[in-house]
Amino acid sequence: MEEFEARMLDPDLVPTYEQLPRVAGLDLPHAWQVLDHDLGSLSFLDDSHRRAAAQSVELGESFGLNLALDLIDPPLFGRARLEHQIVEVGRNTLEDELDRFNPQSSSQWDGLKHVRAREHGFFGGLTDVDVDPSARGIQHWAAHGIVGRGVLLDVPRWLAATGRAWDAFSGAEITAADLRSCADHQDVAITAGDVLCVRTGWVAAYRALSPAERQDPALGGRLSGLRADDAMAAFIWNSRLAAVCADNPALECVPGDPAVGSLHRRLIPLLGTAVAELLDLDELAARCGEIARWTFLFVAAPLPLPGGVSSPSNALAVL
Repeated sequence: MEEFEARMLDPDLVPTYEQLPRVAGLDLPHAWQVLDHDLGSLSFLDDSHRRAAAQSVELGESFGLNLALDLIDPPLFGRARLEHQIVEVGRNTLEDELDRFNPQSSSQWDGLKHVRAREHGFFGGLTDVDVDPSARGIQHWAAHGIVGRGVLLDVPRWLAATGRAWDAFSGAEITAADLRSCADHQDVAITAGDVLCVRTGWVAAYRALSPAERQDPALGGRLSGLRADDAMAAFIWNSRLAAVCADNPALECVPGDPAVGSLHRRLIPLLGTAVAELLDLDELAARCGEIARWTFLFVAAPLPLPGGVSSPSNALAVL
């Protein structure tokens, strides 16, 4: 497939989810002719979005959104445990050495080479990553960073206000209708170019576990998160989001239902959506609740790893 020629996007002229062409064989919508093939949904961010987000800062309070690199121990999904040692390289000098470092073992970005749509390839139809190893690499996101207006939806807080029980470890689904209702409850509008951050309460629940409970190999087997259906993909695409982030390890709920499908496959290789997982949203959510303000300047600096599949999130919020 020919490479897509990057251009500035007018969100009003972008096809709706229902208007997108479908991949033959999968019968799922794709945005391969709409978005820059290396930027994906970050194409919805431009200078005006960054400027407006920066100008929205009122308090100057900043919140790191990144978990400690060794907090999730053992790492989920069989990922390698970080090996860190401090070495003396001179009489007055110490340095860090990292080994077996998997960027997806803690707060992370899923790059556009993280998931492929079966034989149809990665975003844009890229089927052979060896032809151009830099294609879809995380370095393209790192070149300008991810800077825009963040919107936080605190699902557990909203559910508590409506009297609904919630368990971050139950595998419960958050639907597109739930996200709309949560936004209405918080009196916040989701606009084109936003970085949507969904708090599921998973990180808070994980922190409450004992060291022994964290060793349970089934811990990653039931994760409450976004429902993986067509309605969720349509909500994310039609909102023209620059990125979707969550505090759980998979964004979507786990275990998935084959009859519903995979949200990762819908979003990353087909719609080019930038996805972040395991963000630490607890302190930010508490402060947003105190001041009844759910928008902020979102800044992230992905690792400039040429051809990289993923990156530590390196994200923060400024109110």
